[in-house]
Amino acid sequence: MEGKHQWRVLEFYSGVGGMRYSLTKAGVDAQVVEAFDINDVANDVYEHNFGHRPYQGNIQSLTAADLDRYEAQAWLLSPPCQPYTRQGLQKQSGDARAFSFLRILELIPHLSQPPIFLFVENVVGFETSDTHAKMIETLKSSGFATQEFILSPLQFAVPYSRPRYFCLAKRNPSSFWSPYFNDKLIWCPSPLFVHDGEPVTDECLRPQENWDKLLESCVPVEHFLEFKSSAGPKMADYGFENANNHISRESNDPSKGHDERNGFSSTGLDLYHVPLSLIERWGSAMDIVYPDSRRCCCFTKSYYRYVKGTGSLLATVQPEMKGKGFPLKEQCLRYFTPREVANFHSFPEHFVFPDHVNLKQRYALLGNSLSVAVVAPLLHYLFTGPS
Repeated sequence: MEGKHQWRVLEFYSGVGGMRYSLTKAGVDAQVVEAFDINDVANDVYEHNFGHRPYQGNIQSLTAADLDRYEAQAWLLSPPCQPYTRQGLQKQSGDARAFSFLRILELIPHLSQPPIFLFVENVVGFETSDTHAKMIETLKSSGFATQEFILSPLQFAVPYSRPRYFCLAKRNPSSFWSPYFNDKLIWCPSPLFVHDGEPVTDECLRPQENWDKLLESCVPVEHFLEFKSSAGPKMADYGFENANNHISRESNDPSKGHDERNGFSSTGLDLYHVPLSLIERWGSAMDIVYPDSRRCCCFTKSYYRYVKGTGSLLATVQPEMKGKGFPLKEQCLRYFTPREVANFHSFPEHFVFPDHVNLKQRYALLGNSLSVAVVAPLLHYLFTGPS
């Protein structure tokens, strides 16, 4: 690591702590001196896991003097993605949810102690926004070199399709191992593992045209499930037996299981059963995966509340013929549990939710989080470099 000392880090839009877990996974010797998030429930989860409650004030009220007082050498940011999503209104910098990040950018030129490293994560589409243009302009004028990536967990052997945009920035005189990629958009992870002096190619500068080519290197979905069956493949149980053992780990108290869709208490994996009425109405829009599948769709904050485009469903009975050619109602569909969604995000096993956080809130918070499998090597690359 550059300088061989402990880095002081600010974590903006900290959520449930995905960035902090990534920092640990990256092996970076760092102290998070402050985290910032306006979401009260997310801060409950963060505090429950890290023993520190993030600052919950409005980031837009921060001044350059406020940030200088932290003496932080690194800023990690995962600003709201809604201004840039394909499904949204795409107001970009005109969206009120972009204002806090724009405020942070405005403060950088006025800092007496600007960060050495800066890391930004967002949805694909951010890289074509006016907010992105403002960010790059600000960083360049403040002496930063940047390298930008679009990467998915599929490129790290995780069967989870979640491509995201990342910007890595280092302030002069710090430099990247591969300066050849400065000011470029990179579509593969190989530069993260190239050491000084090794040859580099333009292959990574071409957009990933077919993510499915990566599936062969991914481990099966079953490795991310909370429990596995010893039954045969045709009637493998991946959900509805031994449910009490499962739910006691998930909510810490099986008596508190509550099915918010129907308004009555329930225990076990009944909470995750996809009702027949939903299958009949939305079956054609459902993305169905099996324990031996090597791809799972991105889980959004609306998973469990809506079906279309919010994430995959698991068939717990594997038919002889996969897919919708076999009646979905006979495949015993269920939602992935929050713990399983956390597994797809490569969160550590010791990550847990406080008991009072309900099921929909858990899915929403995870849907807004990030992939530790992707972010950790990016952070390791950011914090290392030529001496």
